[in-house]
Amino acid sequence: MTSPVWHPFTQMKTAPEPLKVRSGKGLWLELEDGREVMDLISSWWVNIHGHSHPDIAKAIYDQAQTLEHVIFAGFTHDPAEQLARRLIPHLPDSVDKIFYSDNGSTAVEVALKMAWQYWKNMGEDGRKGFIAFEGSYHGDTMGAMSAGSRSIFSEVFNELMFDVQYVPYPATFTGDEDVEQKETESLQAISKLMHDNPARYAGLIIEPLVQGSGGMRMCRPEFLQKLSKLVREHQTLLIYDEVMTGFGRTGDWFASNKSQTKPDLMCLSKGLTGGFLPLSVTACSDEIYQSFYSDDPMKTLYHGHSYTANPLGCAAALASLTLMENNSGGFQEMYKQHESFACRLLSNPAVSRVRVCGTIMAMDIVTGDEEGYLNKVAGKVKELAIKKQMLLRPLGNTLYLMPPYCITGKELHEAYTGIEEILAEIA
Repeated sequence: MTSPVWHPFTQMKTAPEPLKVRSGKGLWLELEDGREVMDLISSWWVNIHGHSHPDIAKAIYDQAQTLEHVIFAGFTHDPAEQLARRLIPHLPDSVDKIFYSDNGSTAVEVALKMAWQYWKNMGEDGRKGFIAFEGSYHGDTMGAMSAGSRSIFSEVFNELMFDVQYVPYPATFTGDEDVEQKETESLQAISKLMHDNPARYAGLIIEPLVQGSGGMRMCRPEFLQKLSKLVREHQTLLIYDEVMTGFGRTGDWFASNKSQTKPDLMCLSKGLTGGFLPLSVTACSDEIYQSFYSDDPMKTLYHGHSYTANPLGCAAALASLTLMENNSGGFQEMYKQHESFACRLLSNPAVSRVRVCGTIMAMDIVTGDEEGYLNKVAGKVKELAIKKQMLLRPLGNTLYLMPPYCITGKELHEAYTGIEEILAEIA
């Protein structure tokens, strides 16, 4: 019988049958046929503590006995208030106001709307442009797609999206001798745009340190520091999309912390609830917030969702934060193991551009075909990985690891060995 379910990012006519998952525990997923696989991508980068963590499950259960949901316009509740107060100390001190929504794309939409309306509220109606980076991805809603680089994900909708100016992204890797030149070219392109149109741009948006869906492309903290300084000099807003890089992924709580930079707006989701429930945050500076704080109803941010600040999601996020605070070594130590494996791969002719940032490790498989999301090696890797009890989901010919922090050293070693075996079989 044909399933009535339409799966995401899937050409349903040609895709293989989806694997049915019966249960998950920690690193491991159990399939319906009894096989077990290591979830080495944290199920789209969300399950930072692993599956079915009992502390988060209990927090949701306890909250459900008290308040499962309430409208958040004109009302508030303890889980939302507590989460904001607990989260803010971990953020850079440039952002101290929390706006809740329900997913990463929406967090970006809110940030773009805040940036746009901030300038209008300040009387600068000419600030109607945004600057973004080639290869970027910020989500699948219309505004988030517009801010992202034009790609296979958004091509069919190009006529519907607003214009954005794109600049080169200085993607780097282990042993890259040209990184400083790439950074200079990127900064020069940004400087020229802002110099030629000094009052045009509402903001610049970037995935700090790692472009996720664009192929796990990484830049240096030094670049973000120079970028931040440049944006400040031209008096526009800096927007960090930390939907993927947040909550330990880069080896620190946030990429902004690791790079010691201070955005004006920050988008968070994915790891926020440890993968249990949809929830997202757009954090902004007090200066932005004050531009909306007015007797004028037209200066209101007219944005919201039915499930804004859902108490169950907030309870899950609070439990996840506690786990992060008590087990920070989980995401800080993984970097050393990734670095060691990366050194082994540097001499492997099957891969190029090996790179590591915190808990994220990536490499490009050499295939001889055009690189990118449609490279057919991805399907072969996924097939071979499942046979070796591993869940991997390459981005075209980009193979990456992003395990949950509960993975043991032994399990991580098994994953490295499995990847080397897959590369040998493909070659």
